[in-house]
Amino acid sequence: FTRQPRSSNMPNFLLESPLVSRQTTFKKVWILIGFACLVSTQSFGQGGRKNLAAFDAKKYHFGFSIAGNQSDYNIIQRPEFSFSDSLIQIINQPQAGFNLALVASWNMTKNLHLRFLPGLSFQDRSLEYHFQDEDDVAIKSRRTEAVYLDFPLLLKLRTDRIGNVAAFAVIGGKMSKDMQSQEETNQQLQSEYILRLESGNSSIDIGAGVDFFLPFFKFSIEGKFELGRRNIMIQDESEFSAPLESLKTRSFILSLCF
Repeated sequence: FTRQPRSSNMPNFLLESPLVSRQTTFKKVWILIGFACLVSTQSFGQGGRKNLAAFDAKKYHFGFSIAGNQSDYNIIQRPEFSFSDSLIQIINQPQAGFNLALVASWNMTKNLHLRFLPGLSFQDRSLEYHFQDEDDVAIKSRRTEAVYLDFPLLLKLRTDRIGNVAAFAVIGGKMSKDMQSQEETNQQLQSEYILRLESGNSSIDIGAGVDFFLPFFKFSIEGKFELGRRNIMIQDESEFSAPLESLKTRSFILSLCF
């Protein structure tokens, strides 16, 4: 978020260039996933033996998931904040992380499955604050490292199998608890101010993927967006929280499920 005159009608999201590059990255990821799925569908779906033919006859399935994530914040700036303390802009810096989860699936119908994926999510995020310092610009970064204990509940809507491939979409919600939150930290005892965040969080999850049925097991490739619903920022009027109205988490997760 860059300081603009009050008469400007430019939307705030256009000022956040890292988000634009992030969206471009996501488009490239989806293109690669789509291309891989197209090639795989051609190779797995053309005739031949049907692997794991009795797989869908079972009501319950269990497995695990490993994933990589890219995480940052959805920022809302305080409308009354006048940048009187020399703050010029705040830059969102997406960071990489990873996820580990167990998978429990209940086949409610042939094409509708209920999934529970308890696990750990290691999510790092960073905000870069630019301050005017006489004739120079002082840059201060505040990085947050979260280890979330996740409890997601998702609906999986799957197509019929085409040979040994099936596409699906997922949507649901998730409750999370940050196991290393600094919400109880006393700012007065710190050498530098930190960005304090609440430990509890919730999100809406939405995504899509492809199931591949191999001779001895099934695995899935899944891309998913997590959109935080709660303002997790603790407003203590420090130089890092004062300019902000709210911080909500958001992540893109690319998973392999077995």
